[in-house]
Amino acid sequence: MASNKIQFRSIHELKDPALTQKLAQKEFQNEIPVDEILADENQESGGTSRRDFLKLLGFSTAAVTLAACEAPVIKTIPYVVKPHSIIPGVPNYYATTYFDGFDFASVLVKTREGRPIKIEPNPAAGELGKTSARAQASVLSLYDNDKIKQPKLNGKDETFDKVDDYVLNALTTAQNSGKRIVLLSHSFASPTFKKLFADFKAKYPSAELVTYDAYPHTAALEAAQEVFGQRALPVYDLSKTQLVVSFQADFLGDYNGGGLETSYALGKAPGATMLRHIQVESNMTLTGANADTRIPQKPSEVNKTLTEVYNALNGGGTSNAVAAAIVKELQAKGSNAVVFADGSKAAHVLAHLINQKLGSTAFTGRTNLLKEYDHARYQEFLSWMNAGQVGVLITNNVDPIYSSNKGEAFKAALSKVNAVVAVADKKNEIYKAAKAVIPVANWMESWGDLTPQSGVYALMQPTIQKIYKSRQIEESLLVWINGKNSPSNNYYEYLKANATGILGGTSFNQALYNGLNPVATEAFNLSYTGGNAAQAVAELGRFKASDLELVLYTKTSIGDGTQANNPWLQELPDPITRLAWDNYLTVSPEDAKNLGLDNDLNGRMQLNGSIVNITVNGTTIKDVPVFVQPGQASGSFGLALGYGKKDSGKVAATGINAYPLFDGVNTALSNVSIEKVSGTHEFAGIQLQNTLMGRYEIAREVPLEDFINIPFDDKLKGWNKPLEYHTYNGSLPAGKISLWDEFDDTDGPHFNLSVDLNACTGCGACIIACQAENNVPVVGKEEIRMSRDMYWLRIDRYYSSRETIHPQEQVERGLNVPQVYDILIDPAKNPDVIFQPVMCQHCNHAPCETVCPVAATSHGKQGQNQMAYNRCVGTRYCANNCPYKVRRFNWFNYAQNDKFDFNMNNDLGRMVLNPDVVVRTRGVMEKCSLCIQMTQDTILQAKKEGRKVKDGEFKTACSAACATGALQFGDMNDQSSKVRKLYNSNRRYTLLEEIGTKPNVFYHVKVRNRKEENKV
Repeated sequence: MASNKIQFRSIHELKDPALTQKLAQKEFQNEIPVDEILADENQESGGTSRRDFLKLLGFSTAAVTLAACEAPVIKTIPYVVKPHSIIPGVPNYYATTYFDGFDFASVLVKTREGRPIKIEPNPAAGELGKTSARAQASVLSLYDNDKIKQPKLNGKDETFDKVDDYVLNALTTAQNSGKRIVLLSHSFASPTFKKLFADFKAKYPSAELVTYDAYPHTAALEAAQEVFGQRALPVYDLSKTQLVVSFQADFLGDYNGGGLETSYALGKAPGATMLRHIQVESNMTLTGANADTRIPQKPSEVNKTLTEVYNALNGGGTSNAVAAAIVKELQAKGSNAVVFADGSKAAHVLAHLINQKLGSTAFTGRTNLLKEYDHARYQEFLSWMNAGQVGVLITNNVDPIYSSNKGEAFKAALSKVNAVVAVADKKNEIYKAAKAVIPVANWMESWGDLTPQSGVYALMQPTIQKIYKSRQIEESLLVWINGKNSPSNNYYEYLKANATGILGGTSFNQALYNGLNPVATEAFNLSYTGGNAAQAVAELGRFKASDLELVLYTKTSIGDGTQANNPWLQELPDPITRLAWDNYLTVSPEDAKNLGLDNDLNGRMQLNGSIVNITVNGTTIKDVPVFVQPGQASGSFGLALGYGKKDSGKVAATGINAYPLFDGVNTALSNVSIEKVSGTHEFAGIQLQNTLMGRYEIAREVPLEDFINIPFDDKLKGWNKPLEYHTYNGSLPAGKISLWDEFDDTDGPHFNLSVDLNACTGCGACIIACQAENNVPVVGKEEIRMSRDMYWLRIDRYYSSRETIHPQEQVERGLNVPQVYDILIDPAKNPDVIFQPVMCQHCNHAPCETVCPVAATSHGKQGQNQMAYNRCVGTRYCANNCPYKVRRFNWFNYAQNDKFDFNMNNDLGRMVLNPDVVVRTRGVMEKCSLCIQMTQDTILQAKKEGRKVKDGEFKTACSAACATGALQFGDMNDQSSKVRKLYNSNRRYTLLEEIGTKPNVFYHVKVRNRKEENKV
């Protein structure tokens, strides 16, 4: 029987059954007549009643609301014929090789609907598949809107056809006139490129290939030539090493081509054979910050210490206390020890000879083939150019005018070259000097191959069609060898034919799928064949000590400056100074005081610094900002290369160009003077609090001896005692007490994230990975100064303070609170450093959830604290109530806003955005989501395949990017999962456990391999 009930949604609909139809017809209301009301003369002549005021207010509010509801019309273009390999909404992954002339990594490129959006490590490539911050950020460099977009001839847009005509004519003229044809390229360890150049030389016998690198590793290569008989860098493995001693070598950075962080982290696993790390250096480097024992010395003193260590190991005595202590430890560890050194050829030679003496097992004999610069060869090329012997110069994305200390001389010499052809990506000085310009293809638009190390072969494949009219150097060489429109000008076929011979039994397609492949290249293995120790000692002795000395270095973010126009990297805070958008002169507190230099905080807690002119051996760089760096060796300064890159994009010019001080060989310099100038420099600081200020439970550490010998929960000396609450029923474990009712979280996955402070080096790769995956905007220097960064993940850096004061000691010494903080706020002269990644802790009892008036933030059953952006009204109560300070508020629309003219403000830059994550708008709160889009995709994939999710499949952007394994993510309800085992570790603790938030992120205590009484 049918029901006679009348269904209605309101009393108005009950009275008027046609109301729903009327409302549907009037879905788009007419404009509210605010202008007519305001134009009413009676409104002005008489007083305004309260009723009229409220009427106007209501009209204007409604008008704004309706305007806000209007969505822009964006026309979409459907596939006429859908590509077979593309399913809308489903990502494709391609194994390829990241190489930009400076950095290398075997990677997986994630694409969506044909556009790359994320770089992932290639798990099949081992250490060579790990990614740095620069590798993670390289996907944004693909969409650089400041790139050269098409070929140029005499400064005007032209076709490839016309440019090739010009180049072919220039090549023929140079060959016929007996002048040299020089291809000036960055290091390019590509066997197919080398073969192709040999073909080019066969066509043009006067052709020469010359390598030029901005940061060339000259000293290391020349030392290897002397000691091993080959210009190739040795590969080390620290996973089973028990002692590493480093002299100025930032081996967790760009030393030796990089790549030691993974084996270093394995060696640092707490236990009886845990690696001990001693660092002797001038600058506070990333490597020095991770050391168990760090010894600050200026460069001349480091050279003396290294010399003393070598002499003492070879039968000589030493009166140097530091050297004697190091020698004692090296002798005790023997072959389980290794020594690194940097700064000069002589330092490298002595380090190699010490390792030979020790029989160091860290030396693998394998070679790093990525660096090929030959200083003598480059100087020979300069003599050809100055003598007018170069008829054609082809530059492959290098700019010696910017990155050489003789840049102006190089620029002048270019006038003696008949034809300059620039294969370039930016309108830099080389671009301006060239008659013909060919836009260089990005590595994600190119075919190629590389031999990064002996025994391995990497292939590069395009993951997107060329965005603009660009061409890789190999394609150009084929055209100039075979002529235009030749069927032989297909570089893919040329590469495939050459690769087949290298790969042996592996098919080309299988090799592409792998990305990195083992091959037989035993001839490249290194062995000790020479090394003049006496000459090296003499060279180190000739380093002239001076009152002030300088060490040039590369940052983890900018490197040599290849990606200087990448705003993700410019905004990435330095792991040590925590400053973004700058390079600066690092000065010790003692020298700053003596020289009248300072850093100070203004009323808004923004950091400002002095400005100086620095002169080194007669070369002056003006207006260099000063940062007072704890741990900087007295009498030494530090200055980063790769900044101040003019005419290379909107953000590349940030900072000061330090290359005029770099001779291409030595990074340690003496004969330094500075002059303080007027004015102050405004820094953009992410973190201005340097120490824990007595809150030692936040970033915990323990000496190795205590870790091994004292139970973690010992009542008196326990180093990680479980927290207990004192109640009227007696002491109870913190986990047993709750103000809230518990709910069942055992049904389905429950996610936890483990953070190991012992493995985290502070490199920042996780930050960039998070930014790429979750569409985190760049806000610029001004907003960073206002403490408005938008990072979902930060890496706090803490220095040890001058004194350690516990509450009981405070009472005994009669110190009041201001006196205590006056002591605790200042870092030690040579502080210990600890890095701590902090993201949303996804608390099971989250303080943010209870104060949101609109339920925009809530707790999911899988353990994630979730944000509903379209519910958020921006009260910011949640941020105020968050004890971890991990929530970020959108003060502005950072996308399509000229005030924030970065990648989100142009169509090309927005191609990097992840369509699985919404771009937030002004007034919305955001934070880490534990990459819920990734976890749900993993669950759905397993569901489609009818199986359970395997351990290791659940990942977040940060855990996937971490090269050291410091971040581990997984399902706590899987009893066999790695994260569950880590949860049961006696090193586990949670941040601010005493407030009862019960986070789903937990940490592991850092273990220092150091006996305080034997501290060097």
